[in-house]
Amino acid sequence: MSVRLLPSVALLSALVGLPLPAFADAIRVSLEGRASLSEGVPTLLVHIEEPITGFEVKLKRSDGKAVEFKGGGKPGVTRRLALEQPEGKFHYEGELTVQFPKGAEGGSLPLSFDTELYGPLKLEVRPEDVDVAGRKLRFTLSRPAAKTEVTVLMDTGKNAFAGDVDFKGAPAGTPLEVKWLPAEGKVMRISLRAFDTSNYYTGVDLFPWQVDVPHEEVGFASGRSDIPPAEKGKLESSYKAVTDALNKYGRWASLRLYVLGHTDTVGATDANRELSLKRAKSIAAWFRQRGLKVPVFYEGFGEQAPAVSTPDETAEAGNRRAEYIIAVEDPALANAPFTPRWRKP
Repeated sequence: MSVRLLPSVALLSALVGLPLPAFADAIRVSLEGRASLSEGVPTLLVHIEEPITGFEVKLKRSDGKAVEFKGGGKPGVTRRLALEQPEGKFHYEGELTVQFPKGAEGGSLPLSFDTELYGPLKLEVRPEDVDVAGRKLRFTLSRPAAKTEVTVLMDTGKNAFAGDVDFKGAPAGTPLEVKWLPAEGKVMRISLRAFDTSNYYTGVDLFPWQVDVPHEEVGFASGRSDIPPAEKGKLESSYKAVTDALNKYGRWASLRLYVLGHTDTVGATDANRELSLKRAKSIAAWFRQRGLKVPVFYEGFGEQAPAVSTPDETAEAGNRRAEYIIAVEDPALANAPFTPRWRKP
């Protein structure tokens, strides 16, 4: 019998330099040593090629865990022994023992091999790590980083950068950085595809821009949120400005319109927040009813994010306003008093 682990299997070092026992080729052993959590676990395969009465595998994992299997089968059968293990790399040492029929002497052989189980590869990019003005981007990877494929696309249709950045196995969690040279136009999309040292990869597309649409403010009656008929002409002009911006930037990605409502400091803070929310909802609903095809979201900030700083109970027209922002993702807001809860009208 000859028991061997196939030397061509990745991560397998079994029987290197060991003599094979001098009995018939009854069993072969091979290894599927790498797996991801979404696919399964590393697996030891026992291929039965001649009659046996059974086999036993005893292993000890590098973290001290004992692993045992017993089995058997007819010639031509392959037994798959799932090596249930935590995420990460492990080394196994042990032996496989075979029993033969009719009192024939059995045999055993040492086993030694490595496995690796991968969890999801995670790529993290925080908003503050996207520095368009500085022409650089930082991120981290949850496993050792081999390289990243990067494309920085400008609104001219040309790439400021398109290529690979080698990270040479930087440890998991290391802050990684890519840079690009100055280029004409505005950055529309940054595409990343990051590879770990085992050639698994994950990716993300970033759209580090937003468009603030200039418009004439809708005048609401005091304490009211319904749009006066005389003000709808202003919204028609705003609708044209919004659709022009969507036509200009829509070829780069799927866009959204965000409507932000604000008040001055006259009245109670909570009441002003509620009023700004209702007014933003009225404007957002008007855009939807007018036929705007992109998703529309709204939020109200009341008196808490003023354009003009004033004392409390100050009537300031500059603070009674709305913002219309076009973006791919939730917009970045300077001095936001709280995390917005974007709603659909």
